[in-house]
Amino acid sequence: MKKPIILLSAAVLAFGGTLATTGGANAAECPSGQFCAWTDRDFGGQRTNWSGDDGDWEDPIQDQDSSWANHGISGPGIKDHVQVYENKGWVGLGTVCLAPGQEISYNSWGNDSGDSHTWKMSC
Repeated sequence: MKKPIILLSAAVLAFGGTLATTGGANAAECPSGQFCAWTDRDFGGQRTNWSGDDGDWEDPIQDQDSSWANHGISGPGIKDHVQVYENKGWVGLGTVCLAPGQEISYNSWGNDSGDSHTWKMSC
């Protein structure tokens, strides 16, 4: 009776190990010092990146953003959080806000909603 349990445990561990490996493969490729947004979830599709504020996103990313990464520089007195807005000129509701180093592979509230972003001291 112990043998089937051991085999089942080994299968579960093997499957769990595969999941952990796959999750790391979807890490965002975004240059250091930049905020990046992608047109598809899981950091796929067209990438657009910025080092500063942008009050009017253009095609292909405007209202097409589905995943985001903040690889900005952090330090005392540095605006290192990124707030994305649903309208041009930093107006309207914020869709996603990213802390330094944060990556969001998908967010239903923010999906296909971004039109502008700004760097801030906090979210």
